[in-house]
Amino acid sequence: MSADPCSFSSGTRSATRHLNLVLHVDFSRRVLRGSVQLTLEALEDRFSALTLDTRALQIFSVTANGQAARFTMGPKHSFKGTPLDITLPFDLSRGQQVVVEVAYETSPEASALQWLSPEQTAGRKQPYLFSQCQAHHCRSMVPCQDTPSVKHTYYAQVSVAKDLVAVMSALRDGQEVDPQDNNRIVYRFRQPVPMPSYLIAIVVGALESREIGPRSRVWSEKEFVDKAAFEFSETEAMLQAAEALVGPYVWGQYDILVLPPSFPYGGMENPCLTYATPTLLAGDKSLSNVIAHEISHSWTGNLVTNQTWEHFWLNEGHTVYLERMIGRSMVSEQFRQFKALGGWKDLQDSVNTFGASSPLTQLVPSLQDVDPDDAFSSVPYEKGFALLYHLEELLGGPEVFVGFLRSYIQRFSYGSVTTDQWKTHLFTYFKDQVEVLNKVDWTAWMFAPGMPPVQPRYDTTLADACIALSQRWIKAGDQDLSGFQGSDLKTLSSHQLIEFLSLLLQEDALPLSHLKKMQEVYDLNAIMNSEIRFRWLRLCVRSRWEEAVPMALKMATEQGRMKFTRPLFRELYNDEKSRDEAVRVFLAHRAEMHPVTCSLVAKDLKLDASKTTGL
Repeated sequence: MSADPCSFSSGTRSATRHLNLVLHVDFSRRVLRGSVQLTLEALEDRFSALTLDTRALQIFSVTANGQAARFTMGPKHSFKGTPLDITLPFDLSRGQQVVVEVAYETSPEASALQWLSPEQTAGRKQPYLFSQCQAHHCRSMVPCQDTPSVKHTYYAQVSVAKDLVAVMSALRDGQEVDPQDNNRIVYRFRQPVPMPSYLIAIVVGALESREIGPRSRVWSEKEFVDKAAFEFSETEAMLQAAEALVGPYVWGQYDILVLPPSFPYGGMENPCLTYATPTLLAGDKSLSNVIAHEISHSWTGNLVTNQTWEHFWLNEGHTVYLERMIGRSMVSEQFRQFKALGGWKDLQDSVNTFGASSPLTQLVPSLQDVDPDDAFSSVPYEKGFALLYHLEELLGGPEVFVGFLRSYIQRFSYGSVTTDQWKTHLFTYFKDQVEVLNKVDWTAWMFAPGMPPVQPRYDTTLADACIALSQRWIKAGDQDLSGFQGSDLKTLSSHQLIEFLSLLLQEDALPLSHLKKMQEVYDLNAIMNSEIRFRWLRLCVRSRWEEAVPMALKMATEQGRMKFTRPLFRELYNDEKSRDEAVRVFLAHRAEMHPVTCSLVAKDLKLDASKTTGL
């Protein structure tokens, strides 16, 4: 096991093979209490001590095979938390297993858990809990080896109030009245496929579900459930498209859970239970490519996993590649090319935000003493995709390269992998084309900051209309504005409208007169598609349209998807006129935000994060 700079436990010479969780969900105190049994295998002889990752956990007792075990808590680290050092009452030989049981309780400030009051939910009657463990937050929910280099199966029993429903990133395994309290129900779950700790997920709330396919249900509060069932009705077709590309789906069930608006990501690929933000509910299925992305993670990320977060591009670059191949098979090659072109712009945006010389724009960054949350951006997604697409062009096209991807998944399934292992497999698979591979500037791709050394040539067929319209607006003088009509958008899809606005965001701010005319003829304020609205409001704020400031602040706080919330707050902060208002609104709404979102927006607004998160 290679050392993981974000984990205390990865240096120990043991690996967790199975977790058995017994949890009691206490909304009044905002804690989980219970126990976890870890079945650990010794990876060396005379094994007698291990370290588990924890963060803000209260540890009550530790046993090993039923015998009391000594334990101490090490020094607290700013983002790693606190190591739990355990001394076993006996030695193990290599290959032997031990069951270590830890009785514990989480903190109300656990970074993996967001506790929502009834007022913060759609139904406004019941509280709601959801976890988000990626990248290294599982340790605040379960004492564990919180590193993607270790994979394990799990079983869980979760006790909740009887008017609530619990779901997890596992197969549902029945329910019963809690023998300790007949006002509660115990839900049982089993995950028979080995997975890393960051994919453990728990959700408790007033949940309903609808069947949307032979192996899929959509879950949410009843206010969203029918809308979500419509939006994600193509899930089975996407699963079948993915299976045709890279082989059987091994996780059994593929359910989607639409979370409350504060969920910080577009989606999260928890096995058997993909999380989705309600900002995807556009009403026309136009944003469901996020589901194609999360489906793709079932192979690249969940089945084959980055060994440490420094190799995150292995998860995300391959997943974006596979997501776009699903788009190719369900729509067209031109659509894949169009989405790739948009991804290149997202990459440019991230590089501009970090700075072209920032080490966090490397495909394989060093995360020694770096919180993985601070490194999160589109770089591993889009720089990773650009490399894979470049290799596809060099090595014979998409069909040939998908053959490699299928082989890579077969070779490393159920395990964790480094960039070097991936590269060795690439050279082995394409052993007849080593000369081609040797011409790739691997050092520049992997370790140089900024944009990639090669810009792929993407087909611009679907982008040309967006480029032409954006250029008309950029070059227009005030006297030309009367030439724009609402019919300009008639032939553009919502994907193309997003691209049109993205192109304008790459340029200097448009004159305010142009933005006002754009609103007059296109009525962009009336469009609720979150991707369109987000870009439109950024353009307005950048052009100092004061009327847009309250709308931008509303979008930044009504939902908590970091892709939208952080750039909107940054845009507002960059304008001296709206800076104080941005800070004031953030401070007023921070309690409703997910802990990770709150911490990162505080940094964006140059505030002391420790004073804004309560951690």
